[in-house]
Amino acid sequence: MTKADPNRILRLLPFFAGGLGGVLLLINRLTTYPLTDSQARSDVLGVILSAVLILIGLIWQQIQGRSPDAVTLIGEEGFELASDLPDILKTELAWGSHLLLTNTVTGSLIVYYQGKVLLRRGILGTNSEVKPGNIVQRVLDKQKAVYLVDLKVYPGRIEFDYLPDNTQGVICQPLGKEGVLILGANIPRSYTKQDEKWIEGIGDKLAETLSRYILYNLDDR
Repeated sequence: MTKADPNRILRLLPFFAGGLGGVLLLINRLTTYPLTDSQARSDVLGVILSAVLILIGLIWQQIQGRSPDAVTLIGEEGFELASDLPDILKTELAWGSHLLLTNTVTGSLIVYYQGKVLLRRGILGTNSEVKPGNIVQRVLDKQKAVYLVDLKVYPGRIEFDYLPDNTQGVICQPLGKEGVLILGANIPRSYTKQDEKWIEGIGDKLAETLSRYILYNLDDR
């Protein structure tokens, strides 16, 4: 399935305008007698203009960007929360994940914190266990998000075996130094800069809530 090109008609206008102009010039030439020198010069100019319009139309078709292919993520839709979380944290995770699933192209997401999966939502992969690979570990170490725009071209994609097998794009957003928010999309090169800022903001909010929860538990010990 590919996204329809909203500018398709606009791209075809020069081609059709040039073709129509050429046909009208031919009809005018065949029906006019005798032919004057000024009309001959006008016809030559008209033919050149029509040819240029047709050429522009053809070029626009050739340089038209191809929309990325969307796929249907393989897996069952689900919503799994760690059972030992307090209600306030469950609510926060449910709120944040809902916003990401409904306002971005995200189709599957995981919240991994302090070595534990706190949340899986959307289309779930068959593997429920998260083992941080090199990419996720780099996100945790450097505290900087990583966006894999087309997952299949990255050798490190094998570490994301906990996402649907045909995930097309992945964002790993750090949740402080203790965790990471992992988002999977069904379309490559689909997250915009605005999406990345949106994800960063929600990630920061979740990180702040999670850190307060951890500190609260430490104080109770």
